[in-house]
Amino acid sequence: MPHGRITGWATHLPEKVLTNDELAGIVDTTDEWIRERTGISSRHVGGIVTTMSTEAGKSALAMAGVAPEDIDLLLLATTTSDQRFPASASVVQHSLGLTCGAMDLNAVCSGFVYGLVTAMQYIEGGLDRVLLIGADALSGIVDWEDRGTCVLFGDGAGAVVIERSADEPTLLGWDLMSDGSTAGILYCDHGGNIVMNGQEVFRKAVLAMESAARKSMDRAGVTTDDIALVIPHQANVRIIEAAIKRLGLPMDRTAMVLHRTGNTSAASIPLAMVDAIDAGRVQHGDLLLLVGFGAGMTSAAAVIRWDPPAR
Repeated sequence: MPHGRITGWATHLPEKVLTNDELAGIVDTTDEWIRERTGISSRHVGGIVTTMSTEAGKSALAMAGVAPEDIDLLLLATTTSDQRFPASASVVQHSLGLTCGAMDLNAVCSGFVYGLVTAMQYIEGGLDRVLLIGADALSGIVDWEDRGTCVLFGDGAGAVVIERSADEPTLLGWDLMSDGSTAGILYCDHGGNIVMNGQEVFRKAVLAMESAARKSMDRAGVTTDDIALVIPHQANVRIIEAAIKRLGLPMDRTAMVLHRTGNTSAASIPLAMVDAIDAGRVQHGDLLLLVGFGAGMTSAAAVIRWDPPAR
């Protein structure tokens, strides 16, 4: 029986870019302070989840050569849906001209990997094509007077088409986890702004990423020596460096777009993945380790074999 594989991919970022120097005119900070502590130089802001998702989804469908009516399910990983209801996925479905089921999935910054694993299960269950989108507009829920959080976040979207057309499985191992006891260290109430205990998030995130990565590799039957590229959630360069070091991997085997996107939550892993593909850093047959963490605290990792169709 054929297996799922990624056949099309695309991203979308809002036009408006907010640099560190511009932020320094809003809140008490400097470009040097932000870059030293986070690795971020700029971020895109002013995005709308349904708009960004539609643009990324449209481009991913075109790349895969798939008509809208051929998609069997739309999964939208987001924590910043345009409205409480309906699901933003339903709005995106209509915008793209899809004739299938559609739903939002909220695992915050782990959302894209949660969505990837979920999409693959639907494919193994008999669906032919799933459109998976990770999109967030965090600039709308940050406190622009809190320099500990407003410097971190940005907006963006990334989409992939997953089709049941591979001869062998491409999702080799995965791990999904949540620890609700830590929900209070990073949250956003209805009508409120992001609240974060930075030190606790750092400590928990590094351990969560390492654990998820190791479990997914164990289930795939591979080691770090087999991984061609790590694609981590783009939250903070110090978190990524600490987690990669604990895994015994060099940073030059890590995909990074953090410096120009900031933390885009569910969009960050597809943004980094597509950037690495476009840069020629991903070759056919490579094993990729996707790993992230988010509020909840959620964590997720997946080992995939890169096996796009010949073009």
